[in-house]
Amino acid sequence: MTITPPALSVFESLESEVRSYCRSWPAVFDRAQGARLTDEDGHSYLDFFAGAGSLNYGHNNPVLKRALIDYIERDGITHGLDMATTAKRAFLETFENVILRPRDLPYKVMFPGPTGTNAVESALKLARKVKGRESVVSFTNAFHGMSLGSLAVTGNAFKRAGAGIPLVHGTPMPFDNYFDGKVPDFLWFERLLEDQGSGLNKPAAVIVETVQGEGGINVARAEWLRALQDLCHRQDMLLIVDDIQMGCGRTGGFFSFEEAGIVPDIVTLSKSISGYGLPMSLCLFKGELDIWEPGEHNGTFRGNNPAFVTAAATLDAYWADGQMEKQTLARGEQVEQTLLAICGEDDTAQFRGRGLVWGLEFTDPERASAVCKRAFELGLLLETSGPQSEVVKLLPPLTVTPEELEEGLRTLARSVRETA
Repeated sequence: MTITPPALSVFESLESEVRSYCRSWPAVFDRAQGARLTDEDGHSYLDFFAGAGSLNYGHNNPVLKRALIDYIERDGITHGLDMATTAKRAFLETFENVILRPRDLPYKVMFPGPTGTNAVESALKLARKVKGRESVVSFTNAFHGMSLGSLAVTGNAFKRAGAGIPLVHGTPMPFDNYFDGKVPDFLWFERLLEDQGSGLNKPAAVIVETVQGEGGINVARAEWLRALQDLCHRQDMLLIVDDIQMGCGRTGGFFSFEEAGIVPDIVTLSKSISGYGLPMSLCLFKGELDIWEPGEHNGTFRGNNPAFVTAAATLDAYWADGQMEKQTLARGEQVEQTLLAICGEDDTAQFRGRGLVWGLEFTDPERASAVCKRAFELGLLLETSGPQSEVVKLLPPLTVTPEELEEGLRTLARSVRETA
């Protein structure tokens, strides 16, 4: 396929230089369905990025689209602040019956605002309010959002530098396998907590991703997560799991922490919770932590009722029968076998992942970008991750068909060979 980059246009003449994804994919996209996008010149692309994980059920999913259109056509509430609406009630009841109750999760539900970083900010704020302490521990290579509180617990130096001011009250600790297994888990963390001369203020909470997406697809072991929960309990710290990208089924179970058998004190969700790509986020927390005063944390767009409609439809369609988790794990095995073959042919590459999130890391950091560029030329959308953009990130929709997945994986393998 021959792709001609769009001519100098309003995107370049008027839009800010901060734009990024469009630089990797120089096309003007016009339509999308399922796992495919089409640009205005009629070129088709397989999407293995899925809106950075916000489109787990594909573009314009017909089941969700029908529910949304029906709601709009009957003049259902669009903007509702935190007022009670029929759409919100339907979502809350469905979320409780399909997700929380079957997993015996004791969470209250908070709608903090439309984006992931809104959910993280509310989680940090609540943890500090509950414990009466300021410090929060995060982990190396973590990513939790672009607002100031979220940046303070994010590891990426480039993202942190954009804040323009000191980022305080966050302390980084080594993520699982940061020292290649040479140092016992949490040795440094526990020593600092127990040493009155360490200079570490007693943390209110620890925030963690079970799989670090932007950090390079770093997968925490189940035993590491269980040990972290135990440490938090012993040291009177709250455990926050940021499930914004890895939740909603990305790793198999609805929540990424299910495999480890832990129950975090606070959980953040966003991206695919609406199912359709509509802005929506949740902050979930144990009932005894619900010490908010009315209006103490709010936001104008926290009542996105069309998102409640598609979210409820998503849960009914994909999570009521337990089949989505099995399908995701099967698709993940398909990806794993291809990556195993790729790494068998190229000793500069290694891979890791869970469910339908995988990373292909190269010794030469520039190789990952070259692979993604070649993949785009061949009609496949991929992105990089990791502190040096050294990892090719695979994030296809969970609803991708085996044939589409095979097509995309063939294109990935060809892109790796042709950039060697």
